[in-house]
Amino acid sequence: MAKNTIKVRAKIKGDECVVKTLIKHPMETGLRKDKKTGKKIPAHFIKEVVCEHKGEKVCVANWGVAVSKNPYLSFRFGGASKGDQIKISWVDNKGDSDSKTATIS
Repeated sequence: MAKNTIKVRAKIKGDECVVKTLIKHPMETGLRKDKKTGKKIPAHFIKEVVCEHKGEKVCVANWGVAVSKNPYLSFRFGGASKGDQIKISWVDNKGDSDSKTATIS
């Protein structure tokens, strides 16, 4: 399991919660070659990102090789209040994962 790869901010704006996340991940396509060895760099990318609020999924993103290194994700959802908790988690094609809980401000 990866550690400390997620930065997240969640704020109430009007009647919605705006969530902004930055995930540290190489997001390799499997098509690039190592300049020194000439061998292909194995694919290593995030497959799924999930955001939960009060035990319910409010955002599910299914990603693949077309997403850039250190991806940024921003989305909005309704029904949240200041002080509520959200949980962001991801899983990649190699089975690595990480999650982070944040308080909505």
